[in-house]
Amino acid sequence: MPEITIPKNRLNLPETIWWENGALFLLDQTVLPLEIIGERQETIEQVSESIKALKVRGAPAIGVAGAYGLLLGIKELRDLSVDDFMGKIEEKAAWLGEARPTAVNLKWGLKRMVDFAKSQSPANSGELYDLLLEEAIRIHEEDRELCRMIGVHGAELIKPSQGVLTHCNAGSLATSEFGTATSPMYVAHQNEVPFRVYADETRPLLQGARLTSWELQQAGIDVTLITDNMAAHLMSQGLIDLVITGTDRTAANGDVANKIGTLGVAILAKHFEVPFYVALPYSTIDFDMPAGEGIPIEERDPKEVTNFGARRTAPNKIKVCSPAFDVTPNEMVAGLITERGIIRPPFKENLSLEYATAQ
Repeated sequence: MPEITIPKNRLNLPETIWWENGALFLLDQTVLPLEIIGERQETIEQVSESIKALKVRGAPAIGVAGAYGLLLGIKELRDLSVDDFMGKIEEKAAWLGEARPTAVNLKWGLKRMVDFAKSQSPANSGELYDLLLEEAIRIHEEDRELCRMIGVHGAELIKPSQGVLTHCNAGSLATSEFGTATSPMYVAHQNEVPFRVYADETRPLLQGARLTSWELQQAGIDVTLITDNMAAHLMSQGLIDLVITGTDRTAANGDVANKIGTLGVAILAKHFEVPFYVALPYSTIDFDMPAGEGIPIEERDPKEVTNFGARRTAPNKIKVCSPAFDVTPNEMVAGLITERGIIRPPFKENLSLEYATAQ
């Protein structure tokens, strides 16, 4: 099999997702940072497995991957009648949307594709497929611009000589380009603001160690890797001035679900009076979810906890609890950094006002 050439984005980092000559490619994030490998996705089933296995991860990125993955699921069905083809689009979208339950962007991207298909009046199924490809590309390009604008608005929070803490990976690797939590960092860096970043390693899958520290280092940002349980000590020493994380789903009241451990960081930040911000595009807001307590929390494979990489580190037959996410209440959040600006409390009212037409 020929080696896959991985394109670079505007940050000179590897693209997370790309569509080339009618084919979908993903950067395999499970082997980073030791290997940089692109993988061609042949079927919708493969895309689903890639999402579950975290080869592609991050709420915005899996929304984009879902849109392209749907195309793979219907590509060979273009000889069907338009009505039958539409039925298959809905069926495949519903199935793929179950790959990961917590991040709302996956179902958002698939719903957008389905709604778009329903709004068209194509002459045949082949024409509808081509229109859907154009829509998937629009979703992809829109995500690039949304994340860039998050950075434009959030960069004002980062002052010279500050220390910024982030948790998990809400960076370029989790989106189409600039990231969400990292976007203000990339923009501030481009603006030549001197600051430093502390990246939590983020157990159990080490997205902070493997991904965030790597991509920030590649971009020339001053980054220091710490274990999750070092954050309190650094805050107590006055080394952390600001926390910015991402979110996989934001409830209508401003509660945020993010990678497990985020709630602990928020509690620490509140205790040490460090502002805690969350960065997100509008596609991550779930106005149908009134509060965070209703957000489904994905339970992961126990081996992610009992093993450290390939090595087992826990007793055999030990009971394991392995939630992938936790929910941070809105009262711990200083502001939501969005593509439209920084939204402040009260979040329920202000989110509704800002995004009235998106609901």
